Amino acid sequence: MTVQQHPSAPTTAPPVEPGLLSRALEVAGRLANDAAEVITATAGRDHQAGAAHKANPFDWVTDTDRTLERHTRRVLAAEFPGMPVVGEEYGADAGADVAPYRWVVDPVDGTANYVAGFPWCAYSLALVDASGPVVGVIADPSRAQIYAAARGRGVRANGVPVRVTPRGPAGGLICSELSTARGPGFTRHATAAHTGVRVLGSAALAITQVALGHAVAAVLDSYREWDVAGAVCLATEAGALVVDGAGRPDPLPADVLIVAVPGSLDEVLRWWRAG
Repeated sequence: MTVQQHPSAPTTAPPVEPGLLSRALEVAGRLANDAAEVITATAGRDHQAGAAHKANPFDWVTDTDRTLERHTRRVLAAEFPGMPVVGEEYGADAGADVAPYRWVVDPVDGTANYVAGFPWCAYSLALVDASGPVVGVIADPSRAQIYAAARGRGVRANGVPVRVTPRGPAGGLICSELSTARGPGFTRHATAAHTGVRVLGSAALAITQVALGHAVAAVLDSYREWDVAGAVCLATEAGALVVDGAGRPDPLPADVLIVAVPGSLDEVLRWWRAG
């Protein structure tokens, strides 16, 4: 079906060389499968070994985070020499801010969930250019799912094509990852309009739910590029709309990120502004 675009929807990003897209999808999918196996085997077992805090007691890093990011960097360096990597655990390679393409990886998105053995955690990998995500792959180990998308090629869940269906927010769910004072107000407005709000603890999976049609929107106000780049690629290729808090099209906003199916964006933006 043809999805109607919001009036403020972004123009089509420039095409990418087909060979690069195919290679990037293949390598990213391989890495996502590797990560899914490791996360499945170790989730909930890192309390005693290798788990530590970073900025605060809820900001975890584990041996799995470090191991998966090192593995990802090794493979990408071999397959795409000279293409920089930006990762949560080891930062940005030199020149990543000016390179035509950069890889962006979060080895375990939702590490607190992972440490606790809660199923909402994911591996996220994206190839990004100046126009936004080019390739995005998310591994959802607890559901044995690999979600993959590439610019102009759509999105697939374990190989099955996925496309969002336009609808209003009433009766649907919004995935919210909000840290500011607007969070409670936004939730009140959504609830009053008969829309549920869920906090998953994984930015990547929150946005992925929109791409899969499980949620009508995702609203985030605190995140880094590695948290969202892969999932934004999925959402965009599935036909969802991606804007900043003011409703301006932006594939990777610096502050507020709203991802919504057509038909829900205007209401979700209104609740955000009123919050």
